[in-house]
Amino acid sequence: MLVKENLEKYFKSFLSLPWTEDSIPGNIVEEIIALTYEAKVINTYDYVDVIDQSNLQRGWQVKSTKETTPVTWKRAKIPNKVTLIENSQGSAEGIQVLGDTIISFCNDHAEESCKLYNLDEIYYSRCILFKDRSVKYFERKLATSDDPRIFIPEDFYWKWSSPKNIIKKEQLSALHGFRKLDGKKMWAWHGHGENQLHFSGESEWWNDGKNSLELTFTPTSRMSYDQFFKIISSEII
Repeated sequence: MLVKENLEKYFKSFLSLPWTEDSIPGNIVEEIIALTYEAKVINTYDYVDVIDQSNLQRGWQVKSTKETTPVTWKRAKIPNKVTLIENSQGSAEGIQVLGDTIISFCNDHAEESCKLYNLDEIYYSRCILFKDRSVKYFERKLATSDDPRIFIPEDFYWKWSSPKNIIKKEQLSALHGFRKLDGKKMWAWHGHGENQLHFSGESEWWNDGKNSLELTFTPTSRMSYDQFFKIISSEII
């Protein structure tokens, strides 16, 4: 499949650079996707990072981290959050309302991009770099214009974590979301801090057989700085 071949070629090309030790920046992955699909990076705070409006009306939400780095789904700046947080303290109903609001906030963000860019489909594009520098990349369809809801609020219940003291610095409590089906922790919203919403449930998508495209590979080598500067200088001259 030419798409997979090109993706692997571009990733390997980037990882052959001498300074690429343990990360692939998200903006690099965005450019690789855009190049592969003849799409464009939009550089906004919209839900999608890359769009293709020339062939199929598609958008991609792009995430790239090391294997052990938690995925920040987004900064969930919930309207009226102070009141919602106050109402969630000691109230089962209030905490569920806050959790439902967070999930609806995520869904609404995706639906806004569907409408704004007239997209038929939104995909989740994920690049994972492992300790041995091997790479896993996958894409999965998350939403369509007919069904833009990615998550179902009723699938989760929520609890506030206890504050912690870590090396003389207090770690504020976070709102954790658990899947009702099996009690597995799926979310952590840091609403007392920078509003980061971590999606730990994303790791289940790595190998669940539901991805529309997957590839795994290990780069064979990196060029030296000397080789790199010789190539660049020859191109400039």
